[in-house]
Amino acid sequence: MKPIWLTTIAAAALLAACADPAADPADPAEESGLEDAAEDAESMLEGAADAADDLADAAGDVLDETAASAALAAVLADARRDNDRARDVWRNPAETLAFFDVQPDHTVVEALPGGGWYTRILLPYTEVAGRFIAINYPMSVLEAIFGDRMTDERRAAAAGLEDTFPVQASEWGGTVDGMARFGAVPAEMAGTADRVLYIRALHNMARTGNLDMAVDDAWTLLAPGGVVGVVQHRAPADEADDRADGSRGYMREADMIAAFEARGFVFEGSSEINANPNDPADADGGVWTRMPSSDSEEARAIGETDRMTLRFRKPD
Repeated sequence: MKPIWLTTIAAAALLAACADPAADPADPAEESGLEDAAEDAESMLEGAADAADDLADAAGDVLDETAASAALAAVLADARRDNDRARDVWRNPAETLAFFDVQPDHTVVEALPGGGWYTRILLPYTEVAGRFIAINYPMSVLEAIFGDRMTDERRAAAAGLEDTFPVQASEWGGTVDGMARFGAVPAEMAGTADRVLYIRALHNMARTGNLDMAVDDAWTLLAPGGVVGVVQHRAPADEADDRADGSRGYMREADMIAAFEARGFVFEGSSEINANPNDPADADGGVWTRMPSSDSEEARAIGETDRMTLRFRKPD
């Protein structure tokens, strides 16, 4: 009823304002009043139209969100993930990707896709409308991580990732649209990403003195307004420096936030989605004493590591 009522007022006011003054002489004050009424009615109509547009936009956003949720649910239920699904209880992929607002039409950069646990989600999720890019360690970081254990076989496998990974990933339901190495982001990738995901991917960069490299690369890859999503094994806030430097896999949340803010990122918030209060994060052997690295009775009792989940934005 409201639009009809507004239209009636506007029509009446406009007709009155446009009446022939010769046929119906009117007092100037009355004419001014009619003009004001017409203007008020027109303004009211414009406000109603704006409100309708806002409502339509909101409805469209809801539909888009519903479609994205349905697409993600289909990917999570796909048979390719039959061997992965048992870890959903610890890794919470639906909630995590929602917190980072990862959409099917985004260009998503996944750091260290490795065995493909998250890749088997992200590749098919972005396959139709988005793009998937992988970023991996450079050889120098691998040499620092493995030291004397850096065999010729490991070196050859790492060197050949640009050839082997896209072939492997094609079996996971999508196409790898780009490959990069930390510290060597190709110029054509700069400023193209909507999301950069560092999921359990920063402790080795930190322990080898390359955390700033990873933070800088995220800045380079992201378009203005883009988001970095971090999921990282979490050390207690009062943990000693030499036990929270990534060498045990655990890092302090405050240190992680400081590293990204120092580069210019805006910290948008944290979530306890991937927290595990059963993990004291105190084992000398670090995260490798926890599931899935260890299948000991203690590891099964604790579950996977306690993890921080942080969201940062590159300013517009």
